[in-house]
Amino acid sequence: MEINAKTRLLTVIGDPVAHSLSPAMHNAACRALGLDAVYVALQVPPPSLPVVLAMQAAIGGAGNVTVPHKEAVERCVARKTDVCARVGACNTFWTEDGGLVGDNTDVFGVAAALDQIGAAQHGERWLVVGTGGSARATAVTAADRGAKLFVRSRDASRAKAFAEWATGIGVPTAVANGPIEVDVAINATPLGLAGHDPLPIDVNHIPGVQRALDLVYAPGETRWVHALRERGIEAMDGREMLVQQGAAAFERFFPGTDAPTEVMRAAVQRALRV
Repeated sequence: MEINAKTRLLTVIGDPVAHSLSPAMHNAACRALGLDAVYVALQVPPPSLPVVLAMQAAIGGAGNVTVPHKEAVERCVARKTDVCARVGACNTFWTEDGGLVGDNTDVFGVAAALDQIGAAQHGERWLVVGTGGSARATAVTAADRGAKLFVRSRDASRAKAFAEWATGIGVPTAVANGPIEVDVAINATPLGLAGHDPLPIDVNHIPGVQRALDLVYAPGETRWVHALRERGIEAMDGREMLVQQGAAAFERFFPGTDAPTEVMRAAVQRALRV
């Protein structure tokens, strides 16, 4: 791909962002379809976020948002989709009429990944670890599927506020402080990005869990996924969620164009074999 003055710039903004495989995935998609566009990662510290968003609007930018900016960007966009407003977090944006439009494709990605591990039964008990943008997308998915939700966080006040918010959008939610019996466990924290990270939750603290989804992805999969599988629990890391939300975002960037999902999945798999 030759970059020139007409090449469209797409970005993912986060802090940290070096771990993101969105550039590899989206650039593979653009090459496969012969699109004159390039996708890059921008590390944006929180104090710089307003300036970067203003720049994006000024140049007609589009892209994605990762930790820790999803909730802040949702508050800053000029217009937001219904799902973005419902989640209270933005992971996808583009420009219309000089202003940024915010969307949330994480909900689609979480739902598709949960489908793959069979977490689709009405009345299931889900535990989500974390309270950020990905946890919010998980709560919306739980509400849509009639699940009961528990939330666990190192910050008791954030866990309480999250439980109140999630209950307000239609999913009965309680704070889980100790061991809890659940059907499905979901890690929506960044724990696992670094190899020395502690596990998001001890497997002994979720007795009876049958399926688990780690929204973090890593070469060889995460330690938590391996620990779960050693107990005979069906578990998957975040690569499929990444692909599914990325394909949905791609179709926002290029309306009327079907995302080459298999190409994007192959690019992620290649990157995670390194």
